[in-house]
Amino acid sequence: MQVREFGDVVSRAGCGLDWDSALAGLDREEFPILTGVCPYSDTVFNSWQRPNLLAEIDRLPAERGGPWVQEIRTLCVTADQAPHRYVWLLGD
Repeated sequence: MQVREFGDVVSRAGCGLDWDSALAGLDREEFPILTGVCPYSDTVFNSWQRPNLLAEIDRLPAERGGPWVQEIRTLCVTADQAPHRYVWLLGD
């Protein structure tokens, strides 16, 4: 997970996201943003999508959470500090 601005990495997360335990099997209607994350390719969130991403993370059941949740929050704050920044979740 990272924040990029014009292709340059601005910030990186210290942990990764275990897609199988965190996102697999989520209800697509309840979590449309998180179910769009692909474990096999990169998923990018722009400034319009990040509030929805954060709202969905706040609704996740506790067993789906972990250190990655706070790291995404931190990355979103970093991305919001300047225009043209995107949060990237990197797939395999």
